[in-house]
Amino acid sequence: MTRRRAALLALFTMVALSPAPAAQAADEGPEQIVNGTFDTGTAPWWGTGNVTLAVDDGRLCADIPGGTTNPWDVIIGQNDLPLVAGETYAYRFFATATPGRVGRALIQLPVDPYTQYLAAAPEMSVSGNSYTYTFTAPVSLPDAQAVFQLGGSPEPWRFCMDDVSLKGGAEPEVYEPDTGPRVRVNMVGYLPTGPKKATVVTEATTPLDWQLKNAAGTTVARGRTTPRGVDASSGHNVHTLDFGTYRKPGKGYTVTADGETSRPFDIAADLYAQLPTDALKFYYTQRSGIEILDSLRPGYGRPAGHVGVAPNQGDVSVPCQPGVCDYSLNVKGGWYDAGDHGKYVVNGGISAFQLMAAYERDKTAFKDGQLNIPESGNGRPDILDEARWEQEFLLSMQVPDGKPDAGMAHHKIHDQNWTGLPLLPHLDPQLRELHPTSTAATLNLAATSAQAARLFAPYDAAFAARNLTAARKAWAAAKANPERYADPTDGTGGGAYNDNDVSDEFYWAAAELYLTTGEREFKDFVLASPHHTGDIWRDRGFDWGNTAQLGRLDLATVPNALPDRARVRKSVVEGAEKYLAIQRAHPYGLAYDPPDFDWGSNNLVLNNLVVIATAYDLTGQEKYRAAVREGMDYLLGRNALNQSYVTGYGEVASKNQHSRWYARQLDPALPNPPRGTLSGGPNSSIQDPLAQRLLQGCAPQFCYVDDIESWSTNELTINWNSPLAWVSAFLTDEGGRSDCRVRYTAFGSRPFTAQVVIENTGRHSVDGWDLRWSFLSGQRVRDDWGASLSQSGSVVTAKGLGANSRIKPGKSVTFGFTGTNTSGPNPAPEVFHLNGARCG
Repeated sequence: MTRRRAALLALFTMVALSPAPAAQAADEGPEQIVNGTFDTGTAPWWGTGNVTLAVDDGRLCADIPGGTTNPWDVIIGQNDLPLVAGETYAYRFFATATPGRVGRALIQLPVDPYTQYLAAAPEMSVSGNSYTYTFTAPVSLPDAQAVFQLGGSPEPWRFCMDDVSLKGGAEPEVYEPDTGPRVRVNMVGYLPTGPKKATVVTEATTPLDWQLKNAAGTTVARGRTTPRGVDASSGHNVHTLDFGTYRKPGKGYTVTADGETSRPFDIAADLYAQLPTDALKFYYTQRSGIEILDSLRPGYGRPAGHVGVAPNQGDVSVPCQPGVCDYSLNVKGGWYDAGDHGKYVVNGGISAFQLMAAYERDKTAFKDGQLNIPESGNGRPDILDEARWEQEFLLSMQVPDGKPDAGMAHHKIHDQNWTGLPLLPHLDPQLRELHPTSTAATLNLAATSAQAARLFAPYDAAFAARNLTAARKAWAAAKANPERYADPTDGTGGGAYNDNDVSDEFYWAAAELYLTTGEREFKDFVLASPHHTGDIWRDRGFDWGNTAQLGRLDLATVPNALPDRARVRKSVVEGAEKYLAIQRAHPYGLAYDPPDFDWGSNNLVLNNLVVIATAYDLTGQEKYRAAVREGMDYLLGRNALNQSYVTGYGEVASKNQHSRWYARQLDPALPNPPRGTLSGGPNSSIQDPLAQRLLQGCAPQFCYVDDIESWSTNELTINWNSPLAWVSAFLTDEGGRSDCRVRYTAFGSRPFTAQVVIENTGRHSVDGWDLRWSFLSGQRVRDDWGASLSQSGSVVTAKGLGANSRIKPGKSVTFGFTGTNTSGPNPAPEVFHLNGARCG
């Protein structure tokens, strides 16, 4: 993901899609394939040593052995095919598979790096089909190679082919995505009190009439569109329409404009109720080192991967790459990063962090048992248990005491070589290797460990202490090795994830250590960092390689005593204003609008929404909450392709994200990605062969194809679902502000005494109340007076008693308690909810 395939860009240039209509040659060139009808036997075709080629009923046939791992483990091919640069070729063949199978048909360089000029995945049947693909040769080559890669099946099968042809002079294939009706809406729907906008693709330049219709076809609202001109991100002339004043809940609404009717959608208050849970459930099926139970995820069960059970070589004792270290580490567990079997500290860091940050934003929104995972029922919120699965892995990547570079973190662990699709984790036979340490990985470990130390303190003091110790060691090691950068060429078997500026990671780690410890060293580092006062709000959003924003957001929202905290909070609001202006100017409501879309653009869209949502938390201004609600429209259908990028959400949604185990497109026995999985989305660089073949010259929003082979536009990753979980959790928060003000005053540190005053700033009496807040880490309530207090984890609930249970307008009530604090700072809580609504 993101930069994982950058090292492969040189390997892939032009490719093809699945079967296409026969290409019509304008001036058909000579036949390049020798003996493509097998009238003279099998020569010059060749096969790998595990197959025997024979002619059967006029076709070349071979029995393909079972039990192989990768597609290239079984190959049938022909060499010495001349190609001419700039020439468009038609490649045709007839093939059968008994039983049906998906194979690989390639035209490629015959030697390493086996650059593919055409790559296709024909779905072959018992009765047989004819296939035609076109591609344009990027280079002249006297000895290209046509190969069929047929390995990777656990069971044996029989392959036959005939009428194989390769000729120049073909017309280039034109890819036309099916974008459906020209009225683009959020296909999931709209919240009753939120914004409701749609985008219309039209040639009209003056306002158009529109109608909102209910499921019965009755028009319930109408209006006129607003012309927006040509949208640079799609290349289309568009209008917007706004039906935000209509608030009646219902199912099956549609919008009609310019003779087109949108896909159906709902208006409902609980529209996003399930999305945070689905986005978080994704992580269980990404787990390494544990059996995925079908009883917990029907259809997704599989054996534990990389636990040292053959054919796995396992993650229980992983050596370093040659010359890197003289030890092995047990790095079992964690999440597979994306669609392959690699595990990366820099990507795991931001992913685990955002899950924990979602919990820290509202510790009452996530429950034990919510995610139906093996840890459910242990008394901790499931979101923390899931984050811990990754955090344990991150801790295991730290160099042990007594070894060179002790305290540093290894950058990544993955296979020695790339594997093919599909490949279930427990069947991966590759040697696993630890890669060198890096400053970026070490600071990711420091940041997430410091965060985990405060969040796990109420639940597992020993785990919290272990994390804080690891964070301090990592910080010291990073300061001693401030420029240990990942090798950008280390991209065989896994992504390089190189980053030659780690000043942002230093800032993030210092911020988290300061929030958890309150210590001067970390405060001083934060205040001295150029990221503390600089404009860090990139148009393109933050991501694994740009993490200063994570520190700034936490310093703004997590209670602390930073001397310039008011300025920090103001800077977040300024960042939100920047993204709000971008969104208002964009006819699709996008808070992201660079001239070219990035790899993983959908996660960048979401991370910009995180900034806007945080501004709402800080200010209570409705415009920010409305902007987040509108921002989700793009991901769920209001886009140029008229599709949802979240699996299972919307009438037309991504379902073929790049993955070795959610690979139904290649193997009907395997599932599609689980509901709630975010696709990376449009990527102007189109690095993979399939995207290069189909999307040359694409406008940014059109640089996407929902195909498992398009790893540069359609991969899934742990750090793309993490902002989806954060933002969707924000959207399920009913929000709203209560007419109250709370003053919390603490005396002492450990132990401490606190006094709480609740003031009714509204016009009506509050008859019976409960007040809820959360502590920073491990503080515990003891004796109380004036109210009845209870505590779960770090969340405290106070209920009024007797006369204290009624608060008249303009009046206040007071209660207090004693508490303990075992370690770290004890700042006053800043967010209070009175009877479920936030005071402010």
